[in-house]
Amino acid sequence: MTRQKLASKSVLAARLGQSAAVGLLIVVVALIIGMIGYSYFGAMDMARAFANAAMILSGMGPLDKLEGTAGQIFEGVYALICGLLFFAVAGLVLAPLFHHILHRFHIEDTER
Repeated sequence: MTRQKLASKSVLAARLGQSAAVGLLIVVVALIIGMIGYSYFGAMDMARAFANAAMILSGMGPLDKLEGTAGQIFEGVYALICGLLFFAVAGLVLAPLFHHILHRFHIEDTER
């Protein structure tokens, strides 16, 4: 089994940048989906739909309650997905850092 050297700081920074970009893309897509849902089910303009979707996505809760069964179901499902999305994106963004740290421990352990 060949041993790989620990990635340099520039490689780690590039990996963190890539994972942060993917995380940002996921958040933007989730925000757009929320804006479309709030605009459709709540008959809101895009600014108000953005504010509501952003508040749900950040975990703060909606500014306006949606009326009707379909709107309430959308709001509940969107809130559940956004709650799970927070942990998924955090894990995605921090994965290169954790990998780097674990790799460092492995190298230090095997080079004795």
